[in-house]
Amino acid sequence: MSQESTGSRRTYFIVYAALVALTVVTVLVSYVNLGLMNVVVALAIASVKASLVALFFMHLKSEDRLVWGFALVPLAFLALIIGGTLLDTMLR
Repeated sequence: MSQESTGSRRTYFIVYAALVALTVVTVLVSYVNLGLMNVVVALAIASVKASLVALFFMHLKSEDRLVWGFALVPLAFLALIIGGTLLDTMLR
């Protein structure tokens, strides 16, 4: 693979720095009592971090639509499972 299709080192370092920063934000937010929103904020930050890993380190950014479909369909099921669990937790 060429350097152009896999990305530059600078891009990888920027994404790595963003992942480290988001990890620090996750730890700092865990000390703030937001009630049920703690779970929502933690899942949102984790989703951003997972997206960065998938897009840049797994090279999903440069894939065609079929691969994107295989990546996004399981995420829709995951959203249904997490949403159902959170809904059940909130209504108890």
